[in-house]
Amino acid sequence: MNRKIELLASYWTLAGDAYAMGPSEVATIPLRDRIEAAAWAGYTGMGFAHQDLLATRDAIGYAAMKRMLNDNGIVHVEVEFLGDWFTAGDKKRASDAIRRDLLEAAHELGARNIKAAGEMWTDVCDVPRYAEAFADVCADAAKIGTAMAIEILPMTNIRTLETAAGIVDQAGHENGGLCIDIWHMLRGGIDIERLSKLPLQYFKSVEIDDAKAEIEGTIWEDTLFHRLYPGEGDFDCPAFIRAVEAAGFRGVYGVEVISETYRKLPVREQAKRSFDGTMAQFAKIS
Repeated sequence: MNRKIELLASYWTLAGDAYAMGPSEVATIPLRDRIEAAAWAGYTGMGFAHQDLLATRDAIGYAAMKRMLNDNGIVHVEVEFLGDWFTAGDKKRASDAIRRDLLEAAHELGARNIKAAGEMWTDVCDVPRYAEAFADVCADAAKIGTAMAIEILPMTNIRTLETAAGIVDQAGHENGGLCIDIWHMLRGGIDIERLSKLPLQYFKSVEIDDAKAEIEGTIWEDTLFHRLYPGEGDFDCPAFIRAVEAAGFRGVYGVEVISETYRKLPVREQAKRSFDGTMAQFAKIS
C-alpha cells in the first residue's frame, strides 16, 4: 500500500492474563510496560477497558496516563465497553454510571471513540428503541468530540449489517457508527465483500485478527480463548483490508487478539508478533 498504515493495540491484545467478563478485566501487565511495548513494536494507538481505566485513574490519574502515552508516541486512544445503554431500571442505571466513566476517560485521554454493543444471547432487537437510546449516547459523546462505535457481534442482537446500520441511521448522529472486526464478520456469516459498499461514515472502528477456519468450543469460547495473530490462521485478512479500503476507510486499524495462549507471553513478544503479523497483511495488498 502506498500510504502509511497506523495500528492501534486494542485493549485485550496487551492486557495480559485477563479477558472480557473474566474474574477481573484489569490488565495483569503494568500500564507503563504495555505502553512501552506497544510503542517499541510500532503501534501508535492503544485501547483501554473500563475496569482497567478506573484502576489507572485511582492509582495515578488520567493526566499522568496521558503523559505516558504522549511520551511514547501513542496518539490514538479508544475506550470500551458500554453495554445495556438500551435498557431500563437497574441495568440502565449501572450502564449510565459506566457511560459517565467512559466519557470522563475519553475526554481526559482524547479518545477517538467509545465502543458499545447490543444485548447478549438474544435475536430480538427493537431498532427504533435502540436508535433512540443510541442517539442519547451519541449526543453525550459529541460534547467531548468522540465517536460511538457499535460493535457487530454474532452473539448479540446487533449481529447483522442491516440491524446495525438501521440503528445508526435512525439515531441520526454523525459521530455514531460501527466497530467492524473481521472475526465477528466471518464468525457471524457476513460476507466481507459487502463492506466495500458500506457508506464510509459507518466506519468508526476497524479491527483485524485471525482464527482457525472452524470454531473451537462454543462461539464465546472461541472469541475469548482462541484468536490468532493476523497471518497465523485461516482468515483472509488482505481481502478484509481491501474491502474496507474500497469503502474509503483510511483510518487507524485496531488489532484485537484474545488468546489464552498468547496472553501469557512476554508483553514485548505479544506486541511485536501482533504488530508484525498485521503489517504483513497490508504488505500483501498491491
